[in-house]
Amino acid sequence: MIVNASNIQKAFGDAQVLKGVSLEVDAGEVVVLIGASGSGKSTMLRIIAGLEHADEGQLSVCGTPFAHGKPTSPFNGRVGMVFQQFNLFPHLSAIENVTIALRRVKHLSKPQAERSGVAALENVGLGHKAKSYPSQLSGGQQQRVAIARALAMEPDLMLFDEATSALDPELVGEVMKVMRGLAESGMTMIVVTHEMEFARKAADRVLFMDNGVILEQGKPTELFESPREDRTRQFLQRVRGAED
Repeated sequence: MIVNASNIQKAFGDAQVLKGVSLEVDAGEVVVLIGASGSGKSTMLRIIAGLEHADEGQLSVCGTPFAHGKPTSPFNGRVGMVFQQFNLFPHLSAIENVTIALRRVKHLSKPQAERSGVAALENVGLGHKAKSYPSQLSGGQQQRVAIARALAMEPDLMLFDEATSALDPELVGEVMKVMRGLAESGMTMIVVTHEMEFARKAADRVLFMDNGVILEQGKPTELFESPREDRTRQFLQRVRGAED
């Protein structure tokens, strides 16, 4: 099991953001979290990544248990995360952005890191942009470089936090194509997204979060076509209305 979370709770001041979330994710599984803004999706993802500390609960990620809200040993690239913003270094080229962690975290030589970095860029269709700087790339290309940066570390788990929300609509498709390819390749993924088409076609399981809990989950066909909870139906109807 890649992720084993039990009764995860998290508060920011007086706001209880997670109210006892339990989640298991197996190797090769693609799990998509959907729900309204503020439902706790991104916070849960950040806790799994080790970027936030849970107040209560038990968590193990990629075989590493968490103690007192922190991983007991470094992930060292076993968990890759792609954020809403691209977080690229503007003064570094695409290949330099991709290889910096390979050299500093994995301590690869420059030739080794560049071989891995070029392969990762080619994997997202940007091998020909290796020497380009972020200012010379479109938003979709920058996000694909960010995905390549995470993939180059050869992670066991990829986390995506609204990876297309900062993109113009016409650029969303190219990032979604890369993500679908990763899903088809067997990469273990947890994806927070408002892209319902991706959830329908790529997810093994869809989880609907509401008010800090997982209210409902199931296979995409089950959850989208026959949701059990009224709140899930209301959310999906609103999303469909926005898409129309």
